[in-house]
Amino acid sequence: MSTATTTVAPGSLSTSLADSSIMLRRNFKHILRNPVTVFNAALMPVMMLLIFVYVFGSAFNVGGHYIDYATPGMLLLAINYGLSGTAVSVSSDMAKGVINRFKVMDVSRGAVLTGHVAATILTNVIAIGAVLGVAFALGFRSPASAGEWLGAIGVMLAVSFASSWLVVALGMAAKTPESAGMSVVPLIMLPFLSSAIVPADKMGQGVRQFAEYQPFTPIIESLRGFLTGHPSGGYTVVALAWCAGFAIVGYLWSRATFNKRA
Repeated sequence: MSTATTTVAPGSLSTSLADSSIMLRRNFKHILRNPVTVFNAALMPVMMLLIFVYVFGSAFNVGGHYIDYATPGMLLLAINYGLSGTAVSVSSDMAKGVINRFKVMDVSRGAVLTGHVAATILTNVIAIGAVLGVAFALGFRSPASAGEWLGAIGVMLAVSFASSWLVVALGMAAKTPESAGMSVVPLIMLPFLSSAIVPADKMGQGVRQFAEYQPFTPIIESLRGFLTGHPSGGYTVVALAWCAGFAIVGYLWSRATFNKRA
């Protein structure tokens, strides 16, 4: 009996991984074929970086080079700007009955969802690389050690993973692809009301308090600490707690909606 158990489990795991890789390739091809998604995911964050550094950078007093201050915030924007495409893609699959076709083909249910998450993370990695490349070209320099760079990468991957599951859940819950795209707007706009562009203590009353206590400020400050060589354990703990909360809510919500609608 124990032999049978050990032979079945690896097979089911390999099948699930194979299905997930197929879903990843499918979803990533759809992303590449959609110019709007590619623009939002990779080019828009780069344009935002150029605008804020060259147009508005001299107006902000951040106690150093503005490019060094703005880069961590732009990296988070690079993650968030590509999320609407995922929500629309998930909602389209639901609205067009693609999910039910996968069920007939006996595709792993988990693979359908993880395929979207994996494709989103891969897109985010490309966008992060593009923003970092432009930032270095504009003069960004980081004194971070190898370990601190790993910490920064870990924070970015945690944010990408968490936001991907949350957006998949939003796409599953939306009635139409259009409403799915609109449901992601708060996630895209929240970083602008954080410390991504200017320090929170330079904002007006009300906005400052909101910026200090919303989830993206500790995430950005944790990332900024790693990239400047002064990591903050307090910000990192809060950032990872927010990421864990987003991931758990998104995963449970998406699985419940998937089981209900598919």
